[in-house]
Amino acid sequence: MKPETSALNPSKPTILVVEDNADQWFLIRWTLLQQFPELEAVWIDEESRVMPYLNASVVNRNELPVLILLDLYLPSAAMGYSVLKAIKNHPVYQHLPTIVLSQSADPDDINESFNCATNSYIVKPIRYQDWLEAFSLLRTYWKGSGTLH
Repeated sequence: MKPETSALNPSKPTILVVEDNADQWFLIRWTLLQQFPELEAVWIDEESRVMPYLNASVVNRNELPVLILLDLYLPSAAMGYSVLKAIKNHPVYQHLPTIVLSQSADPDDINESFNCATNSYIVKPIRYQDWLEAFSLLRTYWKGSGTLH
């Protein structure tokens, strides 16, 4: 399956998933369908396509994603940090809640992600049930923050 460059259902708010691994994308997408049915998941698999997608979202639909899930290793952490910094240093996009997803539980990766202004850091679970629980907590938090209506 080719990465999505726009939402399939433009009437729904979007959640942007930046993930270079198609298998991980399918797992994340299925979990999002269960935990965030009111959002349309959009997949980008290359760091170089993130900012053009956000720019097009503003121009074409005047609607940015309500959440961004960013794999840290795209395939390197340097690429993930670069995307995170680009989002968080942009005057229009810096307010977008951006959550780092990573298989790394390394404290250096976690600390550097927060130094780059991530809103949260989630270590990717191994079992599907743990994915559901993690995204349920994510939903509860962001619903309570007023980000999700």
